[in-house]
Amino acid sequence: MKGFLPFSNDCDGLLLDLSNDAFPSRFLRWSGSLDLPGDSTHMVYVEKETVVTCGGREHRAAGGMYLSLPGEARIEGGAGIVTSRIGYKGVFMLGGPVEETGRLRYIDGCTDSLLIPPVILGDPCLNLLHIPPGTQQTRHTHSSFRTGLILSGSGECVTPDGRYPLEPGLAFVIPADSAHSFHTSDEALRVIAFHPDSDYGPTHETHPMINRTIL
Repeated sequence: MKGFLPFSNDCDGLLLDLSNDAFPSRFLRWSGSLDLPGDSTHMVYVEKETVVTCGGREHRAAGGMYLSLPGEARIEGGAGIVTSRIGYKGVFMLGGPVEETGRLRYIDGCTDSLLIPPVILGDPCLNLLHIPPGTQQTRHTHSSFRTGLILSGSGECVTPDGRYPLEPGLAFVIPADSAHSFHTSDEALRVIAFHPDSDYGPTHETHPMINRTIL
């Protein structure tokens, strides 16, 4: 498998079935309507305004917003991407729109924001990655796959098997352990990135409620 799998913005439906991965997932894109099964928590980025029904309630989400949908859900109208983490029970969340830059420092002058954070250590998360103009990222890998979407700007993803142009609307998958780096020239690049796991988050022994409880 190549180190970077791009999907143009005219692709629709199931982009990649990762149900046999160590972190079973599905990566989809919708334009119109989409029914999501009850076996997953679905992390959604909205490109065009949509109406989402989850847990018997209807929610309107504008472009630039993001959602965590646990269990069965329906998306009607609009467009966007969904990564469904099979077997994971998350919490409902509706947020956004995304900001221009991230709030946390990342490698080589980039920044990142946790849009949907891990509820418990090890849980999946959704991020906004901001790559400034003139960035030549250090080549790196991740121990689990990444799915994502280019929101704005332009650049390249450089891997040992080639250079891939990055433009708004491009969805992608980076397989686990694949060496890659993002490069920009005159424009900043904003990227939505889904991680199927994390080595960060609260535990039963350490979290803000118990840490501030004095017996």
